[in-house]
Amino acid sequence: MNTYASTLALVAILGLAMPAIAAEEHDSHHEPETASPQAGAEAALVDAIIRKVDVAGGKVTLSHGPLLNLKMPGMTMAFRVANPAWLEQMKAGDKIRFAAEKVDGAFTVTRFEPTSR
Repeated sequence: MNTYASTLALVAILGLAMPAIAAEEHDSHHEPETASPQAGAEAALVDAIIRKVDVAGGKVTLSHGPLLNLKMPGMTMAFRVANPAWLEQMKAGDKIRFAAEKVDGAFTVTRFEPTSR
């Protein structure tokens, strides 16, 4: 009977502990929406071609290679820019290298450098 009581107590303890252990394990592989795999480090610069500059909207449309920090394949899409003055330096057809991050829920160019015109 003592073995039965010990086994029952062990099962009860494990039954109470398992949901907490599972929740901790589950949460450990999730990142906040705004974090990137390179959080705290600068994102790598990626080659792109400027397709459109929307000064009024504060956006630039880029055909770009993969953005590993955002887990995004290469594509053409519009980005906000961290500094609207950059738009004055950009024109359709320019080749640039840039870094992007998710800022306040929007994909945003956080650095750029022209490569050629």
